[in-house]
Amino acid sequence: MQENKGSLAKWLPLIVGCCLAFGMWMGVKFFSNDRVFRIGNNSNYDIVMNYLQTQYVDTVNIEDLNGLAINEVLSKLDPYSMYIPASELAHVNEPLEGNFEGVGIEFYVLNDTILVVNAIPGGPSEAIGIRSGDKIISINGKQVAGVKISNADIIKSLRGVAGTLAKVKIQRSNSPKLLDFTIKRDKIPLYSVDIAYMLTRDIGYLKINKFSATTADEVNESLQKLTSRGMKKLVLDLRGNGGGYLDAAIRVSDEFLSNGKLITYTKGRTQPKKEFLSTSRGVFEKGEMVVLIDEGSASASEIVSGALQDWDRATVIGRRSFGKGLVQEQYMLPDGSGLRLTVSKYYTPTGRSIQKPFDVTSMHDDEVLNRFKHGELYFKDSIIFNQSLVFTTPEGKKVYGGGGIMPSVFIPADSLFMNEGFGKFVNAGTMISFSYNFVDKNREMLSKFSVSEVFAKEFIISDQIFTDFLVESQKMVGEKLAVNPTIEKLLKKYLKANIARQLLKNEGYYNVINTDDEVVKASIEYLK
Repeated sequence: MQENKGSLAKWLPLIVGCCLAFGMWMGVKFFSNDRVFRIGNNSNYDIVMNYLQTQYVDTVNIEDLNGLAINEVLSKLDPYSMYIPASELAHVNEPLEGNFEGVGIEFYVLNDTILVVNAIPGGPSEAIGIRSGDKIISINGKQVAGVKISNADIIKSLRGVAGTLAKVKIQRSNSPKLLDFTIKRDKIPLYSVDIAYMLTRDIGYLKINKFSATTADEVNESLQKLTSRGMKKLVLDLRGNGGGYLDAAIRVSDEFLSNGKLITYTKGRTQPKKEFLSTSRGVFEKGEMVVLIDEGSASASEIVSGALQDWDRATVIGRRSFGKGLVQEQYMLPDGSGLRLTVSKYYTPTGRSIQKPFDVTSMHDDEVLNRFKHGELYFKDSIIFNQSLVFTTPEGKKVYGGGGIMPSVFIPADSLFMNEGFGKFVNAGTMISFSYNFVDKNREMLSKFSVSEVFAKEFIISDQIFTDFLVESQKMVGEKLAVNPTIEKLLKKYLKANIARQLLKNEGYYNVINTDDEVVKASIEYLK
């Protein structure tokens, strides 16, 4: 044993020297040009973050810095890839999941008071009798009326895990004392179908605001309802619909296409071509229909309108859609955050890509403002299409790729919406608050308008009502607002529509709005 130890001691310097030499060789290999960003399993980025955390003069939030850095990288790729922190992921996903957990009310804060605008149908608040016009005074024993409270704090107080309780005190008109309610939180539906009703005896109207996990089922139910009411023709309104799930767009398209039709296909650098075909289960595969789109219609909306246009199934009316033909996949990261990464492009049945060209230096510019400046919102001739991207439908109609869906029937935008005078009234924020208070104070008088169509035809914004509205708006703005006859007409229309929404929810609102909506009127004339 002693002899072995002596031999080891003799060779030890050589062994250590060899290890050092090997380590230096490995260091050179890892720092060579082809591995400059990698040191073992750590990148230069990881090392910098470690130095910031351990050596920087002040305390830093590494999680926030990580998010900023990742988003900065993604911003150089395309407009839609994004990093979502763990703290925000559930909230960001809510609109697409089709539900959230809470008490189920829509509210508005006026003069430091929480006003219930609507108890969401199917939610726990509606079930126990909370209704539009109620004022929330306290939540779980904490005063919330007459104090400065933010929307975020209100949401935090009312939302919570399904099954937990929220105790609220409600002040109700004509009630001498506060009312106590205990609301058992539950899953609250977020509807993607705004309204489905009959425009005429045989023309139905269906408006979709997004494409979520529940959209296809909502559309199917709405189409069955309209069909039972005598619908022979349909106006499908996708204006302002920014998209959502690809699967929802495919299933909605399937409601209108016969069996075996290509709805869309996707492909990317690492994603093989994938085709999506219609089935035979559609509710409305034969009746005449039009699809309404505008510059706010994007992504899934363009899949639906593009498929129906390419198969000559529907006439598209309105203005050119946004032009988003990129598909994002969401990946979960170890810390609970999410990465939405663009993985492929989608194409319409004729093979056209709807994605508009973009430059990384200007891809986040305001698309609608640019179209306004170029005159495209008002003049069809201002739209220039790439003539090399012309495709033909089965009936021989020309359709264009390279930047949104171009409608077959162009309807210019209402220039008043860009009018500074009208904008001041909208920005004053009194439209909703005035409508709320008007309905709350005049429920007995308004009780005769229990049917939306009757309200739209018979209720009139009197000169007195309009004067009261002007006075309140000018108090909010702090200046006298100019009103010409054209702006007055538009303000009365939207004031009436908002009163209708407070009284009769979305059906009341759209019955008023669609009465003189130029795009809807053109659709009815086309179908007639």
